[in-house]
Amino acid sequence: MHIPDGFIDPQTSAIFAGISAVGIAAALKGARTQLDEKTAPLAGLTAVFIFAVQMLNFPVAAGTSGHLLGAVLAAVLVGPWAATLALTIVLLMQAFLFADGGLTALGLSVFNMSILAVWAGYGIFLLVRKILPKNKASVSAAAFVGALLSVPIAAAGFTLQYALGATATFSTSTVLSAMVGTHVLIGIGEAIITGLTVSAVLASRSDLVYGWKNNKQKLEIRNA
Repeated sequence: MHIPDGFIDPQTSAIFAGISAVGIAAALKGARTQLDEKTAPLAGLTAVFIFAVQMLNFPVAAGTSGHLLGAVLAAVLVGPWAATLALTIVLLMQAFLFADGGLTALGLSVFNMSILAVWAGYGIFLLVRKILPKNKASVSAAAFVGALLSVPIAAAGFTLQYALGATATFSTSTVLSAMVGTHVLIGIGEAIITGLTVSAVLASRSDLVYGWKNNKQKLEIRNA
């Protein structure tokens, strides 16, 4: 899903770079309330894991590629603010060290993967968790659903950017069909990895999982 230089016109790229900059600034402030001496190292490990899985690319039509995102995985483990920062760091490293995605298109990619995928996926996670029983299995199940849907949502974000400022000749409907259709399949793989990883961390160190701690805190407030 990394966007190459020149695929989206400079005006659209600049607009989304500005939106992404605002989102990152908000994440820097918000992450202070989500990270502590225990979870900060986990945020670093999560970023390393996401960096590794994002190296597995799947070819997609219309000159683009897709891969596992890790947005919901990071959001559930360390919180959405820290997840936005972790994904942004991964995208920066990939762009500068491996030329994976264009530098002028970095704001576009950050918006799709670090902001849209993280917050839309985490919102879905919260919604699903709310209607399921308040236990660890439900947290893993909600993470599965959030991850499943976050990938095509990010792909739809790219389609919007393409519709606003594409420099290629492919029709928007062609890109939408190729991106969303393929990323639904990629989302299945991401959902499985996310659900299993969250379940494993919950089984060993549930105190480190933001999505579980947040759930427990709300229950304690209600009982009080």
